[in-house]
Amino acid sequence: MNFVEELRWRGMVHTMMPGTEELLEKEMVTAYLGIDPTADSLHIGHLCGVMMLRHFQRCGHKPLALVGGATGMIGDPSGKSQERNLLDEETLRHNQECIKKQLGKFLDFESDAPNKAELVNNYDWMKDFSFLDFARTVGKHITVNYMMAKESVQKRLNGEARDGLSFTEFTYQLLQGYDFLHLYETKNCKLQLGGSDQWGNITTGAELIRRTNGGEVYALTCPLITKADGGKFGKTESGNIWLDPRYTSPYKFYQFWLNVSDEDAKRYIKIFTSLSKEEIDALTAEHEQAPHLRVLQKRLAKEVTIMVHSEADYNAAVEASGILFGNATSDALKKLDEETLLSVFEGVPQFEVSKAEIEAGIKAVDLLTEKAAVFPSKGEMRKLVQGGGVSLNKEKLGAFDQVITAADLLDKKYLLIQRGKKNYYLLIAK
Repeated sequence: MNFVEELRWRGMVHTMMPGTEELLEKEMVTAYLGIDPTADSLHIGHLCGVMMLRHFQRCGHKPLALVGGATGMIGDPSGKSQERNLLDEETLRHNQECIKKQLGKFLDFESDAPNKAELVNNYDWMKDFSFLDFARTVGKHITVNYMMAKESVQKRLNGEARDGLSFTEFTYQLLQGYDFLHLYETKNCKLQLGGSDQWGNITTGAELIRRTNGGEVYALTCPLITKADGGKFGKTESGNIWLDPRYTSPYKFYQFWLNVSDEDAKRYIKIFTSLSKEEIDALTAEHEQAPHLRVLQKRLAKEVTIMVHSEADYNAAVEASGILFGNATSDALKKLDEETLLSVFEGVPQFEVSKAEIEAGIKAVDLLTEKAAVFPSKGEMRKLVQGGGVSLNKEKLGAFDQVITAADLLDKKYLLIQRGKKNYYLLIAK
């Protein structure tokens, strides 16, 4: 497989240095991509870069994932309007371990293949580098004029940031440039990959290598992923979509991909899956025949959820979706773990009820009118129950005065009431 061709048809090439394609055709190339370790999980904003590394390895080349332990202590001004918080070493090490575990789902770190992936941390080579050594080894090769011309610096100096640009952040491009030089000298790394906002930092590294030892290195960036409506990709009202299930449940993760627009699904399925061009073309054609079936979104959500989580998590997410939107059974509902149950019914009206009263046995009509205002009156509830329009935990309520007991509780604390087809209520027994 040809790496550049693979990225091109997927819409994943933004800028590329001349000669990059020729180098990749000539030999097995080592390339690196930097990942910021400011959290102990990647989010889907990182995924385009990670997929670049994945395709790179699949095309027979050697990927290096660089966790920016040193640069994470400083913060990159690119695309930012404020300076970041600085992290301590213990936090960075913890974050690095968590990130490596996640990257292991995308890259082969374990085999004996000559192109097996490696994880490197720039803190390891920067921590003993004195300021004087840095000024002599790196600083004297790059002029301030060169650094000032960078777009990321210009934007911050021209008033986009409240507090201007600190010297710490100004030196960021030299630190990232030195990473490239170090990996070039120690790992024969000739290519740097990254998002298009990194172009300025990447070219500083290439220039540093050229000026220090005359080496020829290359760069390739992917576009920053956006939504068709211009909104920020991967952000929801509740924040980032994380890869770690502690922060974003597999159900919510699956739902994010399932709910993208048709236009976005056509782009994202190329960027965020490893499906072949033929498969994607066939899926797109099928989708266009019947857009309401959301073929692209379903396949996209399946591929990414299995890749990031597991097939079991994907199946559970599909089943959970069926509970809210389909004709799922009470058995499916009982299989949900508490976290998924709460994710599925996030946003539906909730009522707290007395656990002691339920354990003693309480009539449904009293529970759903007096203890929780699911129905405005007993008469209205009686009428709807007689018409088969009320369900408890996905089973039709047989009688309006049916007794509800502790045996009905899901996870020993929840009751799911459905009024009509679309109105859900979650009762929490405390």
